[in-house]
Amino acid sequence: MKPDPKLLQILACPIHKTPLEYDAEKNELISRQAKLAFPIRNGIPVMLIDEARKID
Repeated sequence: MKPDPKLLQILACPIHKTPLEYDAEKNELISRQAKLAFPIRNGIPVMLIDEARKID
């Protein structure tokens, strides 16, 4: 389930406060600066650092 586009516009990385990119294939929000991917579960972004996975 894709999150609401308006919600994606206002969400920011909880660490750097930078915009996030939506990865539809993995259903995640990506913070390039923090090198973290935040999961989206049941259409709700989980913006907890402990729940994010590290990316390269």
